[in-house]
Amino acid sequence: MATYVTPGSAQTDTHDAIYREVSLEQQAVEQQLVDNVVASFDLCADPRLQELMTSLVKHLHSFIREVRLTEEEWGTAIGFLTKAGHITDEVRQEFILLSDTLGASMQTINVNNQAYKGATEATVFGPFFVEDSPAIELGGDLAFGAPGEPCWVEGTVTDTDGTPLAGALIEVWEADEDGLYDVQYEAGKRAGRAHLFSAADGSYRFWGLTPTPYPIPNDGPVGKMLDAVGRSPLRAAHLHFMVSHEGGRTLVTHIFPEGDPVGRKDTVFGVKDSLIKRFEQQPAGTPTPDGRDLDGTWSRVRFDIVLAPMDV
Repeated sequence: MATYVTPGSAQTDTHDAIYREVSLEQQAVEQQLVDNVVASFDLCADPRLQELMTSLVKHLHSFIREVRLTEEEWGTAIGFLTKAGHITDEVRQEFILLSDTLGASMQTINVNNQAYKGATEATVFGPFFVEDSPAIELGGDLAFGAPGEPCWVEGTVTDTDGTPLAGALIEVWEADEDGLYDVQYEAGKRAGRAHLFSAADGSYRFWGLTPTPYPIPNDGPVGKMLDAVGRSPLRAAHLHFMVSHEGGRTLVTHIFPEGDPVGRKDTVFGVKDSLIKRFEQQPAGTPTPDGRDLDGTWSRVRFDIVLAPMDV
């Protein structure tokens, strides 16, 4: 028997090195299968598709060989994916949840939104964006009756040179204080989401809700996976933004309250230091920026948005 070091591991003297006893003959059998599958894409007319498929096969087979996957474990994985498909519908996307909780969504965001000067950082899209949200005017309220503490949000939209971007489309959505998005209540309900446009000087403002932590939907296979590995399903408190303008790259991001107890333990790995903002708590009776009468406490936050150029 020859010592076989699993793909991706290093030959070191530390206990972290992974060694398997696999004969040279067995290694040859396994590698021949990899070569055969990779060769099956040789006639693919799309070079990018060929690259994706061959790389996927190599990494997938490397994983199977490294962990010496059992047939029972393979069957469990197929069952998991089948259940994820069954629970997915027009409102709930279990595969996005899976991608999010494995960090794949966040890594894809990192790869496709490279840092540029002072541009606002991007983070995960999440599974609860809905097109055709209600329109509100500057200073309007996107809660539409959703429960939660009112929050005044204001800021500017500029490019990386500081030039104000007028007419930027700002789409905002969030969960209510019970940790639920509107679409989790009933089809067609719209609350806790809206869109508005920046003013001529790039400024924007609206009323929303003070974000609170909440669990991702954890009654399906992804929730069972998190429970099995000892991970929390909680997302850090956050407010979603998608900002688009012809003068810059479309930005998908969140802002996160400073001091949130979940914070970096966010189950989808979406928190970035630059996106943590101070949500200033206001005692009951504190005058509001627009003169709105409120019975209780409220909060306020400033979020200045900087869009990277379209071509970076």
